[in-house]
Amino acid sequence: MASSVVRATVRAVSKRKLQPTRAALTLTPSAVQKIKQLLKDKPEHVGVKVGVRTRGCNGLSYTLEYTKSKGESDEEVVQDGVRVFIEKKAQLTLLGTEMDYVEDKLSSEFIFNNPNIKGTCGCGESFNI
Repeated sequence: MASSVVRATVRAVSKRKLQPTRAALTLTPSAVQKIKQLLKDKPEHVGVKVGVRTRGCNGLSYTLEYTKSKGESDEEVVQDGVRVFIEKKAQLTLLGTEMDYVEDKLSSEFIFNNPNIKGTCGCGESFNI
């Protein structure tokens, strides 16, 4: 079983049009750099896997795990040498989403800027579509 990578927060993005891209998910340069840094110490893992689970006060929450291989129904996103695999259940919730990594004095986390989200909980950890 894969272990969790880090904490993630969800943000609903309003007034943002979906932009057609080749990838289901795009990564910011800071997200690419952080994933490379995390995988550097884990040579047996080939990337990270994004999933979605039912939990939280608003319904769904994203999960991030290290992965050693691509699952049969996973969508693979390759950007700047980083491989991100999206579980089948999470694929439709991520269309048009940008994955970012943000660090400040109190926290560091991956953030999913998702234009498909209709609502989030107060803490930003769960969402609904």
